[in-house]
Amino acid sequence: MAHVMAASELVTLKRPLQNDGFGGDDNGSADEKPKVRRREADPAAALAAARHEFGEHGGVNMSIEASATFTVMEPDTMRRLFAGELGPDRGDLYIYSRHFNPTVLALGRQMAALEGTEAAYCTASGMSAISSVLMQLVGAGGHVVASRCLYGGTHALLSRFLPRATGVQATFVDADDEAAVRAAVRPGETRVVYVETMSNPTLAVADIPMLARVAHDAGAKLVVDNTFTPMIVSPARLGADVVVHSVSKFISGGADIIAGAICGPASLVNAMMDLQDGALMLLGPTMNAKVAFELSERLPHLPLRMQEHSRRAAEYATRMRRLGLRVAYPGLPDHPHHARLRAMGNPGYGAGGMLCVDMGTEDRANRLMHHLQNTTQFGLMAVSLGYYETLMSCSGSSTSSEMSPEDRTRAGISPGLVRMSVGYNGTLEQRWAQFERALSLMQQQPDRDAAAKYCKV
Repeated sequence: MAHVMAASELVTLKRPLQNDGFGGDDNGSADEKPKVRRREADPAAALAAARHEFGEHGGVNMSIEASATFTVMEPDTMRRLFAGELGPDRGDLYIYSRHFNPTVLALGRQMAALEGTEAAYCTASGMSAISSVLMQLVGAGGHVVASRCLYGGTHALLSRFLPRATGVQATFVDADDEAAVRAAVRPGETRVVYVETMSNPTLAVADIPMLARVAHDAGAKLVVDNTFTPMIVSPARLGADVVVHSVSKFISGGADIIAGAICGPASLVNAMMDLQDGALMLLGPTMNAKVAFELSERLPHLPLRMQEHSRRAAEYATRMRRLGLRVAYPGLPDHPHHARLRAMGNPGYGAGGMLCVDMGTEDRANRLMHHLQNTTQFGLMAVSLGYYETLMSCSGSSTSSEMSPEDRTRAGISPGLVRMSVGYNGTLEQRWAQFERALSLMQQQPDRDAAAKYCKV
C-alpha cells in the first residue's frame, strides 16, 4: 500500500517553535486544534508568513538532510512506513529521499506559499515537473488542449514524445480564442488544458479565469506554467488547478541550478508520490537536498529581484519603442493583453522581466546580438532567463527550434524575434547606452538579406 498523506497533514508537518502560517497558534498547547489563518494574497507576504525551518541545532538556516535513506529503530516501523501508517506527517519518519526528503519538503512548503496552493513538490528540472504532471493527469490515450505558443521543449513533449510513448494526443489552439478552446475539447477524453501565463517567447498573456472555466466545464484540469511570471501572477488564485515552474529561471536567479516545481492540491502531490502508481515516485526526478537548501535561501529575495527585473524591462521597452523598434512587452499600454495582465497581476511587481524585439530577419537579429555581447557588453547570448545579466537569444533558431516553421508561424514567432531576459546588473543608464551603441553599429552594417537579393537582380 502506498504512503498517501491527507491534505492538511502534508501542508503542516508541524515541529516545535515552527509555524507554516496557514494554521497553528503560537501560544497554544501542542494538543490544541490549530486556528485557521487567512492565506495571504500577496506572494511576498505569503512567503514571509510561511513556517520558518530552523537548523538542527537552532541555526537560523535549516539543516541539509543529505541522507539518501533513513533508519528506523524497530523492524515493524519499516513495514508501517511502506503501508502508509507512518511517514513525515505521522511520526516525522522517512523512507528514502526519492520519496520524501525533509529539506526538499521544506522548499515545497515555500513554493506552495508562493503560489497560494495547498501543497507543492520540487523536482530535478522544469521539464520533469511538466512531464510528470501530464502523465499523472492525462494517462495513456488521453487528450490535452494546449496553447499553440509554448516553450519548444513542452511543444515537442506534447506533439511528439507523449503521443509516441503513451498515446496522448494534443490539440494546439489559439488560447486567446475561447470558442476555439471549447471546440478543441473532446468530451470524455480531454483531461488537461495547458498554457503558459506569459507565452514563450511571444509574451502573450493567458486569460486564466476564462481558461479555468472552459477546462472545468469539460471536467478537465487547467495546468499553467508560471515560469516567466513568479510573484507577478498567481494562477491558482485565478482558477488554475496546477501551477508548474522551471525553478532554474527567475526563482533561482543565478543560472547555476536546474530545478522544477509542481504546485497544486495535496491530493495530487500525494498521488504523484504513491509508492506503486505515482509518476514522481516511479520516474524519479528527485531534487537533491543541497539544491533545495540553496533555493530556499534565494526565495526570500525573489520579490525584490522581480520588481527590479520588471522596472528595467519596462524602461527599456519604452525607450526601444521610441527608437522605432518593434517591441513586445505586456507592460506597454498598446500590448494587446496589457489590461488583462493588470487585472490578473499582483500589485507592485510590474509586467515581468521578459521583452521581445522583432528585428525582422534572423540575420539582423544575430548582428544586433553580436554587438550587444561582443562589442558593447550589454548582455549575453544565452538561453534561459532570470539571470542578473541580460540574456538574449533568437527564439526561432534556439528555444523554439523544436517547432516546425509552420508551427512557429502560427504561434507568431518571427525569424528575427530576439527574446531578452532583462537583468539588473550595472546601472540602467550604463546598460541603455550600451544598447544604443550596439544598435547604431548594427544599423551601419549592410543588410545581408537585402544585399543578396540585390546581387540576384
